[in-house]
Amino acid sequence: MEKKPQFGGPRRPMGPRPRPGQRPGRGGDRRNDPYATNEHIRAREVRLVGDNVEQGIYPIAQALKIAEKQELDLVEISPTAEPPVCRIIDYQKFLYQQKKRQKEQKQKATKVVVKEIRFGPQTDDHDYNFKLKHAQGFLKEGSKVKAYVFFRGRSILFKEQGEVLLLRFANDLEDLGKVEMMPVLEGKRMSIMLAPLKAAPKKEEKPRAPKKEAAAEAKPAAEEAAAEEKE
Repeated sequence: MEKKPQFGGPRRPMGPRPRPGQRPGRGGDRRNDPYATNEHIRAREVRLVGDNVEQGIYPIAQALKIAEKQELDLVEISPTAEPPVCRIIDYQKFLYQQKKRQKEQKQKATKVVVKEIRFGPQTDDHDYNFKLKHAQGFLKEGSKVKAYVFFRGRSILFKEQGEVLLLRFANDLEDLGKVEMMPVLEGKRMSIMLAPLKAAPKKEEKPRAPKKEAAAEAKPAAEEAAAEEKE
């Protein structure tokens, strides 16, 4: 006689159960997490900090119980400290705030624009002045300027002339830019880098004191007015 299969209801998914302090539904692969949390913290004791706990050193089991009681996560924020420093916080909310802060910092960071200006080893004055004006405009708008001399074929023999040209270029722009990199020969190019100077803050004009002459003229007028009132 064949035995009928017995069904005892749906089976639980295989895998480790959440430990004390671990919030359900937050397992999975945490290898890419920037912080160790809950049961992933390997230290025997931790230093708890923050506003929602009594700060001090606790055994890891007790710290996990405190986090579980508050329905929050135990997050290791300073693993190199002795003992490691932890906070009891909402980990997902903490990560969101971190990403938001990083995004705001990137938006505030100014993008550096580099404009290139090319010369030949025997550039004439007309072409030089034309490119000098372009460089002045670039520096005024806050861009960096990378000027280079390109040597073709046997013109590499004139590399000294190229260096003199670039140094002259930097000297003519000293009021608008500072040299970040002196002339360097890389292959067939000799280049120099200039960064814009920061504009000096404008000084507030102080109110001028009245001139002595004006004060002297005002005094007799006041005396005449007082005499007329007496009459």
